[in-house]
Amino acid sequence: MRFDVVDGALVARRQGETLCIEAWGVDALRVRATRYPQLSGSDWALVEKPAPVKATVETCISDVVDGDTQARRITNGRISCEVNSAGVLSFYRDGSLILREHFRNYEGTLSRESHCLKMEGRTYKAHIGGDWRIQVRFEANAHEKIFGMGQYQQAQTNLKGCVLDLEQRNSQVSVPFCVSSLGYGFLWNNPAVGRVTFGENVTEWITECSKELDYWICAGGDPKDLLEKYTAVTGRAPVFPKDLMGLWQCKLRYRTQEEVLAVAHECRRRKVPIDVIVIDFFHWPRQGDWCFDPTYWPDPKAMCDELHAMGIKVCVSVWPSVDKKSSHFEEMWERGLLIRTERGTNQTYEYQGDCLEIDCTNPEAREYLWDIIRTNYADLGIDMFWLDNAEPDFAVYDFDNYRYWLGPALSCSNIYPQWYSRAIYDAQLADGWDAPVNLLRSGWAGSQRYGNVVWSGDVPGTFEALRDQLQCGINMGLAGIPWWTTDVGGFMADDWHDPDFIELLVRWFQFGTFTAVLRLHGNRGPYDIEPLDDREFGGGYLFTGQPTELWQYGEEAEKIMRAYLAKREELKPYLAELFAQASADGSPLLRALFYEFPKDDHAWETYDEFMCGPRYLVAPVLELGMREREVYLPEGEWRDTRDGSVVTGPAVIVAAAPLDSIPVYERMA
Repeated sequence: MRFDVVDGALVARRQGETLCIEAWGVDALRVRATRYPQLSGSDWALVEKPAPVKATVETCISDVVDGDTQARRITNGRISCEVNSAGVLSFYRDGSLILREHFRNYEGTLSRESHCLKMEGRTYKAHIGGDWRIQVRFEANAHEKIFGMGQYQQAQTNLKGCVLDLEQRNSQVSVPFCVSSLGYGFLWNNPAVGRVTFGENVTEWITECSKELDYWICAGGDPKDLLEKYTAVTGRAPVFPKDLMGLWQCKLRYRTQEEVLAVAHECRRRKVPIDVIVIDFFHWPRQGDWCFDPTYWPDPKAMCDELHAMGIKVCVSVWPSVDKKSSHFEEMWERGLLIRTERGTNQTYEYQGDCLEIDCTNPEAREYLWDIIRTNYADLGIDMFWLDNAEPDFAVYDFDNYRYWLGPALSCSNIYPQWYSRAIYDAQLADGWDAPVNLLRSGWAGSQRYGNVVWSGDVPGTFEALRDQLQCGINMGLAGIPWWTTDVGGFMADDWHDPDFIELLVRWFQFGTFTAVLRLHGNRGPYDIEPLDDREFGGGYLFTGQPTELWQYGEEAEKIMRAYLAKREELKPYLAELFAQASADGSPLLRALFYEFPKDDHAWETYDEFMCGPRYLVAPVLELGMREREVYLPEGEWRDTRDGSVVTGPAVIVAAAPLDSIPVYERMA
């Protein structure tokens, strides 16, 4: 191993590999390695340049192999990395080992008995004629708990023992930053498709197609400290407008401007306050037209003016799919603005048409998209955009068959939703929009800085799915995405009059009241609403779901949801404080208990309740028919917001949970 110090970075070369370790932010190091002659220079998620930090580099005696006096150590504040003569990396927090590469070879082995395994911590498997499949292994840490990584539809909140595919899918959001209970944060700074295994015997990160290895690691005192350091280098959410903190009203699908206006007026008549109304998909003639179908939306500007007069913002759905029969397809295809297939048919998406999707990694495509959206939506008064299918949603998730302007999909697909959002957000800022906010179905590391409200996708309307969404919200927050929400009631439900579904809807609404955005939406069956016409294009022929408005589900459900909507209105000043904190230090609104109580061992193992900011502990009801539930209250005084009674923690209590309320406790000063 040959060592150099270049501009403060520790550079090591061995057997054709160049390894670079440098200070990158507070108590943090960035690690890159490649077998190319030089590093690519891509920063990916690390878009915020930290203030220069002078790290110290010194010779040391490796504790991996006795007698190795050729090791080097680079230190930046609380974190240090040791590289021994065999290239094995070991990371330390305040001098204590937190992470070490898994190495079982002739030199640098952790176990003399294992050296014949010929395993190295970093391996490169070449693609013929191209880049590498890169694999990095670390020793597993006993009793470690791992959180973050974005959104995976599963029951596990603690990710230790989980295998996670690093790929974007409908309702799966890969945000490759994790927080460890051992006091470090780890960003896999690579948008390639891959996989991570947080195993009991080894931690393994794999990228399927990359030019180099790139990750960032920081040491900290608690999860809040780690998230602050992480968002300092990847970006923080902007200011969230106060007039968007109430109810967002949505359904599958308001088919005409008359339907939208009728719902808005009915909300006003019934004194149901809504801040946003959302116009869903197929309000357009064909996918990729990005305009209103004049048959059913004859005067969208007048519609927006009328809604604005009622104090309601208007959000409209935009899809990245482009039908081959759409008005823009031929030009976009000719100019190379669409995602391409490597083999087989020239198609990436097939819902209601033969489609390709716009290649938002291409700056020319982003500019093209906004020019159309500006004219057909923004200039008519549309306030915000619902960037649906943001993964993008492929007909088949064969990532090896797609190619972007940026490269093969295997090498960069995970960053697509971020660039899709920036096609709109960056243009809005350039056009002088004040604090734009858009709704997305996906994201990646750093997406929080682009005004993204990420929702959890097309999840089932079941109690099992509701439980999963709590886990998703906790881990999205710990991955740096503070603006996260769900479809209240879930997206898919077979029978909107089923009493079990109505109970689920009520429980979901109660949960949603304490998330960043409260949005009623769903694809409610049965599908017995007659289409508006039988044309083969436009929104008239396409089905729509049953109503979602809160008065549609019976008097009891309406009364309960109205009470929680009133609570939401009361919470707005407090929510404004939480949104401001997210902008200041990266803290999410929906927080794991251990985020606020990092020294409480029980909090690190409690995943069926959460903190709404630092003040409110929320214990949602996650099972059908449940009318009481256990609640863990950490140390301190806790006031039941329903009856004012006070409980001293730490304590596990059985709290009443009648249908009309869930246990919510206020933390006393």
